[in-house]
Amino acid sequence: MTETANQASFLTQGAFDRLKAELDELSGPGRTEIAKKIEAAREEGDLKENGGYHAAKEEQGKMEARIRQLTQLLETAIIGEKPADDGVVEPGMVVTVEMFGDKETFLLGSREITDESLNVFSEKSPIGAAVNGRKVGDTASYTAPNGKQIEVKILETTPYDV
Repeated sequence: MTETANQASFLTQGAFDRLKAELDELSGPGRTEIAKKIEAAREEGDLKENGGYHAAKEEQGKMEARIRQLTQLLETAIIGEKPADDGVVEPGMVVTVEMFGDKETFLLGSREITDESLNVFSEKSPIGAAVNGRKVGDTASYTAPNGKQIEVKILETTPYDV
């Protein structure tokens, strides 16, 4: 695998379009608006004690970081349709596993695909790599950050519906 392939994230076409629209808004009208805020605050006087100026500069920094994040994500994204509902774990699937006697449900893919109501694990994360390509009924294990082996049983998979 190339370094780019290692960093690529699965996105549905809908998620890609939504993120592209966000990037276009931030890098166009968003930049213009923040520049106007900074200029207006700069005209208020002493920059050392100008809270509005510092707040606008901080907002600009956060916006530029988001622009860089979106640009990198969209340049390396693997865009695909919803995966087949065939019981195989792959990016774009909602997976239910049994771990420590409890059920855990998560989306395998990019955090950008869904809202915060669903846990998301990258296919490159330890648990994601362990279950990726497995089938319902399979058992997989991975090493947790604390060094312990964790066993998970795949109970259910369904394609994520955007």
